[in-house]
Amino acid sequence: MGFTLAQKIIRSHLISGEMTVGNEIGLKIDQTLTQDATGTMAYLEFEAMGVPRVKTERSVAYIDHNTLQTGFENADDHRFIQLVAKKHGIYFSRPGNGICHQVHLERFGIPGKTLIGSDSHTPTGGGIGMLAIGAGGLDVAVAMGGGPYYITMPKILRVCLTGRLSPWVSAKDIILEVLRLLTVKGGVGKIVEYTGPGVATLTVPERATITNMGAELGATTSIFPSDEITRAFLKAQGREGDWVELKPDEDAVYDETITIDLSVLTPMAACPHSPDAVKKVDEIGTIKVDQVCIGSCTNSSYLDLMHVASILKGKTVHPQVSLAIAPGSKQVYNMLAQNGALADLIAAGARILECACGPCIGMGQSPNSAGVSLRTFNRNFEGRSGTADAQVYLVSPETAAASALAGVLTNPQTLGEESFVALPEHFLINDNMVLAPADEKEADSVQILRGPNIKPFPTTAALPESIEAKALLKVGDNITTDHIMPAGAKILPYRSNIPYLSNFCFAVCDKDFPERCRQNGKGMIIGGVNYGQGSSREHAALVPLYLGIKAVIAKSFARIHCANLANAGILPLVFVNESDYDTVDQMDELELPDIRSAIQNNKKITVLNKTKGTSFEAQAVLSERQRKMVLAGGLLNYTREQSEAKF
Repeated sequence: MGFTLAQKIIRSHLISGEMTVGNEIGLKIDQTLTQDATGTMAYLEFEAMGVPRVKTERSVAYIDHNTLQTGFENADDHRFIQLVAKKHGIYFSRPGNGICHQVHLERFGIPGKTLIGSDSHTPTGGGIGMLAIGAGGLDVAVAMGGGPYYITMPKILRVCLTGRLSPWVSAKDIILEVLRLLTVKGGVGKIVEYTGPGVATLTVPERATITNMGAELGATTSIFPSDEITRAFLKAQGREGDWVELKPDEDAVYDETITIDLSVLTPMAACPHSPDAVKKVDEIGTIKVDQVCIGSCTNSSYLDLMHVASILKGKTVHPQVSLAIAPGSKQVYNMLAQNGALADLIAAGARILECACGPCIGMGQSPNSAGVSLRTFNRNFEGRSGTADAQVYLVSPETAAASALAGVLTNPQTLGEESFVALPEHFLINDNMVLAPADEKEADSVQILRGPNIKPFPTTAALPESIEAKALLKVGDNITTDHIMPAGAKILPYRSNIPYLSNFCFAVCDKDFPERCRQNGKGMIIGGVNYGQGSSREHAALVPLYLGIKAVIAKSFARIHCANLANAGILPLVFVNESDYDTVDQMDELELPDIRSAIQNNKKITVLNKTKGTSFEAQAVLSERQRKMVLAGGLLNYTREQSEAKF
């Protein structure tokens, strides 16, 4: 029996555990990336470990999220990250150089290597055959220090692509179709591996769009083979020496398989407020559009924006539509400027934004009240745009551009013959906005500067013998990390200030939650299915930790958030019988008797509802290693204890 591509990379990087589905495995990590919304905390955690220099082959710190500088906070974070990078052996991508995933794909990603990043869309690297996984900042810090990255061995879901895309249908429509078929829960516990004859028809940027939005499936990661298409892309980037052919064995066995005929796909859109609420554009109809945003790590490549420029050339954006375009990298921006496409975008009336995440995380360009916004982004969670009642649709760049001209949602297939856009044989290569770290001698003299907004990592304590606390919040299914810890221009500057950030925890669901936590001192949260889906932001665990949350009892968890809770020392528990969810009300007094013993011995946990005089059973979602971690009070405490035990 042969191996799938993902299994081959896992096998070559396996440090501990067995490659049996459901077992915890430890992987050697070759590369890491961070971005500035999660990076400051990740580097504070790295400093706390006392490791003088990163031990990975390549670690890169990107500034791409918090680039709107309306006060000193973001600028202070950028300075801190730049100095930490210089001192500890990390490459630093300056503000303006581009979005981490786009730049990493262009300049640093290598087929067959492992990459983890403190951003959930790190699987973008799967577009060139990397095993690229999103993770919490603390896990990234441990990997930078040379430690393994632990995951539960996933199932391998094969998506067999056949046929060829019709004109005006794009890679975004492929991943939207996958989301329609599988839903936002369909990839949980799985790696999505793309195979079949249709793969050879897709360029690397198209493949990267698909692996990028695998995060919305809840998948561990997504991956394409590394083939001659990959080789041509890396050669055009001046990196042909990084190429290696990678493919699954012919007799590889997959846990599941679905087949998608590319030739029958039509332009699609994800309707408000979930990436899996997918319909055909024609099915939705000609709804009035107020705003169009093109960019993000999903759809800001040279290929994407050249398609947009070809549609907009010689035309004018509809008078009632605001069109904003953000190139994904300085490389893309420069090339558009040099070949005249940028002039076409500007002449059409597009508002050109800097090479950054921008509107995707609510960092500017919020729509008008109740406005319809078409976005080429990856998420359309309620309120994420910065406008609470906005109606956000996720579409391809082609659909976005056609709609910007028409003023209504428009199928680009109505535009006539599609212009052919080819990838260049040579990309414009200029890495002057990437700073190399200091050598080891110079590193000793680098002084780290911390602004007043940068606060320490929240303190944790060992798990007590028993826990008594009220259920301070009860929420439903598919609660996202945007619900738990919102993004946006007003909040993101405080990502390095957990005490201040705590004022906004669960503000989307219940604005009184933070004060209720402060009044009670400690508490628990009751959740539904897929609790914590979405971003990898560990702040969605660190802020509840600061507010005194001791446990989250849910029907099920999203992978990264579950790991982040354990890293923070918060117990992730699932109902043994999901129907028991209905027996708990907000503000019920709950008790976890002998919880420390139950965790130590991996036993089911009895939860006493003292308010109602009832009880139910829960189970900790923890590996053996994570049980030890939670007993110690979280990953930082556990790492310190392990280090001390060696001396």
